[in-house]
Amino acid sequence: MFDTIIIGAGFAGSVLAERLATQEQKRVLVIDKRRHIGGNCYDCFDEQGVLIHQYGPHLFHTDNKDVFDYLSQFTEWRNYQHEVLAFIDGQMVPAPFNLQAIEQLFPPALAASLTAKLLAVYGYGKKVPILELRQQDDAELKFLADFIYNKLFVNYTAKQWGMKPEEISPEVTGRVPVHISRDNRYFQDKYQVVPKHGYTKIFENLLQHPNISLMLNTDFNSVMQFNPGTGALQLFDTPFKGELIYTGLIDELFGYRFGELPYRSLHFDFEHLQQEFFQAATTVNYPNDYDYTRITEFKRLSGQTVNGTTIVKEYPQAYDRHDPSKNIPYYPIFTEENAQRFAQYQTFAQRFNNITLVGRLAENRYYDMDDMVARALDVFAARASNSG
Repeated sequence: MFDTIIIGAGFAGSVLAERLATQEQKRVLVIDKRRHIGGNCYDCFDEQGVLIHQYGPHLFHTDNKDVFDYLSQFTEWRNYQHEVLAFIDGQMVPAPFNLQAIEQLFPPALAASLTAKLLAVYGYGKKVPILELRQQDDAELKFLADFIYNKLFVNYTAKQWGMKPEEISPEVTGRVPVHISRDNRYFQDKYQVVPKHGYTKIFENLLQHPNISLMLNTDFNSVMQFNPGTGALQLFDTPFKGELIYTGLIDELFGYRFGELPYRSLHFDFEHLQQEFFQAATTVNYPNDYDYTRITEFKRLSGQTVNGTTIVKEYPQAYDRHDPSKNIPYYPIFTEENAQRFAQYQTFAQRFNNITLVGRLAENRYYDMDDMVARALDVFAARASNSG
């Protein structure tokens, strides 16, 4: 019945399904355990008509024209420049921390001196990881680095990951730099947009081909069997000779044979308020106050004109696959021990030429949305090249 089975209807699975169906006329079955397509990018209208992101805010930004052009086949865009504020010492300052934040938080003479030294050492426009800035010998820059680390970074990181920054891979800590600039935008990519009709509409368009079948609200283990000894696959108790593209948890696929990989989960509290706007920016980070890490206001993201406003408070939490309130794995946790365990799974997976692993959870790495689309397109191109 099918040439390819894809586990997961997020960007990785949906892009590959679209490519296989339209470019190679493959018959594709996409299976997802959730009741909807789109993975963590899923959005929908709440009861008050506000377009919300069910699994936290997703901001599309990229310098990759090929990715932008590809997705533009499936959506119209609305230009959107994302700005984030951080609540520090009773003030709202730009995040990432930049020259404007320095001017807001410090006396004029000290702010001028710090600015001059940052420009002399790094130059305007440079993004400096906070852990790199802390290595400076200059007393004032060391003071600034310690201030940013303690006020903006360390507590937010502790809440987000449940560990200290030094315990986490630089791949993660480097994502939140100090910006030697007065550009208050969170991103500086060439293309910064949100889908005009929402993310879910993109996935509907990606998956609408008649060669693509969907099974939602289905755990793949309930319809598929995989024999890790022989690599044999069964679908509905019938041998399946095609390819499996897997975008889920790699440890789950292989029966946790090398132990569980740790992940970080999130809890979201949505509130609808009878006021025009709640806060001054789409997202406000709370590194030191409250148990949540940030509040996002969706009207500022969607550009809607609608009565009232909907916000979401975001609470990081430990992942527990046995607890329905904590069993969504949002982020792999990057430590040396976890990398070694993942390497065991990765080596084991190479035995099976009928299985392709793609995605944040299957590859145990962080992908932004544009990176994930690019990765899926590269995987498809490599398959086409190999078969050719």
